[in-house]
Amino acid sequence: MFGVNRQVYYRRLKAVKRRKSRAVKVLELVESIRIRMPKIGTRKLYFMLEEDLKPLRVGRDMLFRILNANHMFIKPTRRYHITTNSHHRFRKHKNLIENVVPDKPEQIWVSDITYVGNRENPMYLALITDAYSKQIMGHDLSNSLDLSGSLRALKMAIKKRKYRKNVFTHHSDRGLQYCSNQYQDILNRNKIKCSMTESYDPYANAIAERVNGILKAEFIGYKNNESIETMGKLVRNSIQIYNQQRPHFSCFYKTPNQMHMQNSIKIKTYKNKYPSKHVFTGI
Repeated sequence: MFGVNRQVYYRRLKAVKRRKSRAVKVLELVESIRIRMPKIGTRKLYFMLEEDLKPLRVGRDMLFRILNANHMFIKPTRRYHITTNSHHRFRKHKNLIENVVPDKPEQIWVSDITYVGNRENPMYLALITDAYSKQIMGHDLSNSLDLSGSLRALKMAIKKRKYRKNVFTHHSDRGLQYCSNQYQDILNRNKIKCSMTESYDPYANAIAERVNGILKAEFIGYKNNESIETMGKLVRNSIQIYNQQRPHFSCFYKTPNQMHMQNSIKIKTYKNKYPSKHVFTGI
């Protein structure tokens, strides 16, 4: 009656039902990952689920289409908050890592402070990250930008060191916390070289900025009304998942912990749009 063969009609109905059933299974797999990493991107999802997707005959492009059809793409959000005070009397150090690509763990550490609270309840997260493995070595959450939070993060990172014979460099911005006498004393006592950015270009401390963004965009969020005790638990849990489970593009989709336990893999690098400024990260 409608010019369609009966067999073709029922075959089409079965195909639609089969596609819906496959999409449901794919979404269940995705939810099992996003329950721990709510904002992880599709490429990393595909890497983590590749073996489970093969029996369903779902490749990367198919995964993209299924997530797009179900409105499950991640829309990045950003919020800018100044945490660096570089107008102070303390000595500012030279940039020792420009054009240097780390080839082993605990060769270069990068440090930064990021804002994770709100106007009524300000909170600041100090982080120290290994530039090679992308492992977060030290962290501290506090209600203020005073020196104590950065010192606690540094002491935690030093305590977690695995390769104590390595001579390495600590890189940061020119903030008051990192230039202070107390912070520099700890670096000197542990024979750690000090390096600092020499411009306000965010590319100068790209790895630290990128890790800040990952934690806020994929785990913690930008609008937090929790108490500092609750936020502290969230931060610790997020960093544990980040270090142990989240694959990184620059590490050939290995987790930070996996990268930190070896030194044979050469990390991926990229150059930014300014040819005179080389950036050695891609996460």
